[in-house]
Amino acid sequence: MDVEVDLEIRLLLEAIFDRYHYDFRQYAQASLKRRLTQACDVLGVATLSGLQEKVLHEPEAFATLLQYLTVQVSDMFRDPEFFLAIRRHVVPHLATYPSVKIWCAGCSTGEEPYSLAILLKEENLLDRSIIYATDINAAALREAAAGVYPLERLRGFTENHRRAGGTSSLSDWYHASGKSAILDPALRRKITFSDHSLATDNVFSEVHLVTCRNVLIYFDHALQARALDLFADALIPRGFLGLGSKESLRFSPAAASFDEFQPRERLYRKKGVA
Repeated sequence: MDVEVDLEIRLLLEAIFDRYHYDFRQYAQASLKRRLTQACDVLGVATLSGLQEKVLHEPEAFATLLQYLTVQVSDMFRDPEFFLAIRRHVVPHLATYPSVKIWCAGCSTGEEPYSLAILLKEENLLDRSIIYATDINAAALREAAAGVYPLERLRGFTENHRRAGGTSSLSDWYHASGKSAILDPALRRKITFSDHSLATDNVFSEVHLVTCRNVLIYFDHALQARALDLFADALIPRGFLGLGSKESLRFSPAAASFDEFQPRERLYRKKGVA
């Protein structure tokens, strides 16, 4: 039975790649099985073969499936210790450059790039910085570009910001409208949101910091290696890479390109002469 399910998954992912040019063929199998099962329930199909037929003939069904195949869970200043480490240990190096480029890969609905923008503004770096925020989910990118979040989430965001060493009040960066919090458009102007697949697309070059957190855990080893090679190619010598709390360069071929910088917070520094 497992062999049949694995075959159905493989055929489904090949069909999605051929029809929609989204490549999930190197995503971790266990996670894929769980998400595809959830999508079958929501879309009202009994089998993965039925799911394949539905998404091939109904683009709106594929849009629904995409929400299950991509991870859209984030918070502003998620894992505050990570942002505190960036503030204390990475920002002093970024401040030595006349301009700063940051690539936030797998940005989901935008919480992380906006957090980075606020941090950079508090450290007087945002005016000479640009943040490239990328994801494969077009719906998530539209939400990110809008910069609007449920007001009920702001209490958690505010506590994270405080623990991340925030030097302002988070309320300085949004205004309330009904049940929504609308972020300051000045933050949005420093962020470029765009579609990008770590499975198929090329690099953003000459960046000083890459963050890609809680994304690689959903890839198999080959796709993890591809993504890490992209990051190494994108970074300037002595640039910085930030990964998620459960991710590491250990045992990866890319490890040879980096030094551990703040190991506890999964911050690495590319080798080379700046």
